[in-house]
Amino acid sequence: MKKTNKGIIAACVAAAVLAVAGCGQTTSNTPASETAAQAPTGAVIPNTVFSADDLVGKTIGTQLGTTGYIFAGDVENATVEAYNKAADAIQALKQGKIDAVIIDSEPAKVFVQKNDDLTILSDPFAEEEYSIAYKIGNDELGKKIDDAITALKADGTLDNIFSHWIGDDADHVPYTPDSSVVRNGKLVMATNAEFPPYESMEGGAIVGIDVDMMNAVCDRIGMELEIENMAFDSIIAAVNSGKADVGVAGMSVTPDRQKNVSFTQGYAVSTQVIVVRK
Repeated sequence: MKKTNKGIIAACVAAAVLAVAGCGQTTSNTPASETAAQAPTGAVIPNTVFSADDLVGKTIGTQLGTTGYIFAGDVENATVEAYNKAADAIQALKQGKIDAVIIDSEPAKVFVQKNDDLTILSDPFAEEEYSIAYKIGNDELGKKIDDAITALKADGTLDNIFSHWIGDDADHVPYTPDSSVVRNGKLVMATNAEFPPYESMEGGAIVGIDVDMMNAVCDRIGMELEIENMAFDSIIAAVNSGKADVGVAGMSVTPDRQKNVSFTQGYAVSTQVIVVRK
């Protein structure tokens, strides 16, 4: 397998999108339940993936439309099973339908914490940076959001938001919007609430880092935040069509996405990791 690194990520992403089969990878459109034998009830299914090199020829689970899905296409002779929700990929791994899951590090930590029969391999698979997507040509909005992010980084607000959601002392206390701000219009944010700690459902509400950050951004630009939850692979289309003003969902910049939307500066750096059974 040709390992992915920062120097070749852009090339691999473009190649994977345009010619996945050229990387020796097979993408299955058949439900995982039909493509992998399920072990007898109660049987322990041994792990066979101990490093990135072991992914060659294996069945890899990812969330549809994510960079994990694209990166999986760089694995030689692999079969990629794409799921609408990352949680579904994790469940398939537990059931032995797939051999590993490629996913962002922070949601991986959340899933592993809740499933003591899973673990994260120590070597990161790839590194990426998250940005906010907005409609091509809407540069006025893009600049306002960019300026707001710069200010939130400078005054420590962004770091403070992260501290409530990541780390041993994370308390999941959400950011409180400033009630004194005069707001002019709504900012519609498209997201996929299946990606903790960036966005997830908690008590009937969508919460997480991205939600808190965008509330803080709206405090800066004087707008009211409205959140639309949808499938991850529908977010770009929603922004491009004008259904949403921004897409914020732990989304990294790829050449394919840049054909359809523009992006702000990055606000977080994450790594793609490999989750396996213990």
